[in-house]
Amino acid sequence: MVKAIRFHETGGPEVLKFEDVEVGDPGPGQARVRHTYIALNFIDIYFRTGRYPLALPEGVGSGLGSDAVGVVEAVGPGVTEVRAGDRVGYLIGPQGAYSQARVLPAEVLIPLPDGIADRTAATLMMKGMTAQYLFRQVYPLHGGETILYHAAAGGVGLIACQWARAMGVTMIGTVSTDEKAALARDSGCTHTIVTSRENIVQRVREITDGKGVPVVYDSVGKDTLEASLDCLQPRGSLVSNGTSSGPVVIDTRLLAAKGSLWVTRPAMVHYIQPRSHMLEMAGELFGHVLAGRIASEPKQVFALAEAAEAHRALESRKTTGSTILVP
Repeated sequence: MVKAIRFHETGGPEVLKFEDVEVGDPGPGQARVRHTYIALNFIDIYFRTGRYPLALPEGVGSGLGSDAVGVVEAVGPGVTEVRAGDRVGYLIGPQGAYSQARVLPAEVLIPLPDGIADRTAATLMMKGMTAQYLFRQVYPLHGGETILYHAAAGGVGLIACQWARAMGVTMIGTVSTDEKAALARDSGCTHTIVTSRENIVQRVREITDGKGVPVVYDSVGKDTLEASLDCLQPRGSLVSNGTSSGPVVIDTRLLAAKGSLWVTRPAMVHYIQPRSHMLEMAGELFGHVLAGRIASEPKQVFALAEAAEAHRALESRKTTGSTILVP
């Protein structure tokens, strides 16, 4: 038996329960991983609240989380991707990362380089790979662009700041406080906009001499939608990669009126497959980290049993950078 977070109904953080669960031996194509660190992501809140529905069988409920690092304890028949003793991380697969150990498909496991510690890797799997697919695939940046990025002091945001700097991209980042603005600038964000006292559209137009930006990366959603569209150049692109403030609803006639704009709502699962491509993505990310161009450490650490408190902290928007759970 191991300890794991499970929930039997959707709702607030209080629905998360610390329970005993059985972890058996891995079957064909599977591996059993003993976790060292588990990452907290905003999408976990969507599953907990029911915005993204999960099956909750009576008496069984569901696990939570899809992002963790650890050590392979055993592999099942036919597994060639990893071996027992390998240090690995993952960011896709069945929900259930909020646990001391689990069995999952071996094909989702990514071997970790010797030069990257587990604690660091726990901040990179989902968040670093998100920065990779946003900047290198969804709207590929090549250097020299000026972009707008919302929530620049968040877990993905601080990695994005550093990635933009490494590529020679001028990043305008929105944040909610002056403290977060300083953190984003220290990480490579060229300009910051403190949304509690500054007008996003006005500041972007000032910074770009009235031109606007070719792309906005917006993980906030409902509260920033209008400003995001108004910051774009004609034929610009809105990458709506999250909805922390609420769902986005767009009248397509508005896109024409504001300059024949493009909108995409990407999902990691469509950019990370097949496995060979996932490993290439991870290799690019790890290369930046090993070269010193990207540094990432958790800003908040909670015990696994305190997952509910970690969710409250993340929902309050008082956190910066990455939050991890320790089994």
